[in-house]
Amino acid sequence: MPASLRTTDREDLGRRLLVSSAKASYDPLTEIDWDTPVPTDRYAMPAHRISLYGTYLWDQLTEEQRRELSRQEAASIAVSGIWFEAILMQMLIRYAYHRDPTTNHIQYAYTEIADECRHTVMFARLVRKLDARHYPLDRLAHACGWLLKTFSNGPLTFAAALFVEELLDQGQREVMNDESLEPLMRAVCRIHVTEEARHMRYAREELVRIMPAQPWIVRAVSRIVLAVVAALAADRLVNPAVYAQVGLDPKKAKRVARRNPYRRASAAWLARQAVATFQAAGLIEGPAKRIWRAAGLLTPVS
Repeated sequence: MPASLRTTDREDLGRRLLVSSAKASYDPLTEIDWDTPVPTDRYAMPAHRISLYGTYLWDQLTEEQRRELSRQEAASIAVSGIWFEAILMQMLIRYAYHRDPTTNHIQYAYTEIADECRHTVMFARLVRKLDARHYPLDRLAHACGWLLKTFSNGPLTFAAALFVEELLDQGQREVMNDESLEPLMRAVCRIHVTEEARHMRYAREELVRIMPAQPWIVRAVSRIVLAVVAALAADRLVNPAVYAQVGLDPKKAKRVARRNPYRRASAAWLARQAVATFQAAGLIEGPAKRIWRAAGLLTPVS
């Protein structure tokens, strides 16, 4: 078994994660200075991660519009994060409902839910501070999210959680380490990265532990559903409504962004850690692999 897929004892891992949570958990309402105005002379995310970067529409924007687009896209990603945090919390509650709450394993599940509650408030405050509006998910994404949180099985709960958490983690690590970017964004990313590291280990180890024991039909269905979730989540990070905030036609800009090779390369780069885990675990095979490839998430990246 690859080193990345080796697991520790479930109770021992739960104990370690609980100890780590006690030592390094943060209340964003007190840890972050929410009163300082957000400077408009900085990007909220690296320019090369903005969905229109490298396109002719990008060339038409002024530097001021590009920075504004970075803030609006960051806000849209935060709203997508809130959407998935709500799904994840409900999946974890359903998972814990059927299990022994006196175990370290399930106590950590509740601890993670508490973390996600704080993250949701933190992301919501970030959207307001970026002078952006709430960018709700479209009806299809909303319906698919409802189905996932209502009917997900164990493997899907942890695989879907791992994918979205890895996606956000990769981008946020880049932001928090770039001193040229907006300070509030970097502070939010630093808190989220610190706490999500524990969440990702919890999800990764539980997925690898329970997946082989599932009936073949559960594994087959889980591969397809996970591929659809991944494609949907990656495509919905940026709401087309953000383009109107810089004077662009949303439908036109959405088409350009979807064809943008820079955006597709970024999506594959953000997903690369999760993809490596899923490939090693046998979750990207057969028809599911075609969905991953069509979504641009298997594109080779340097």
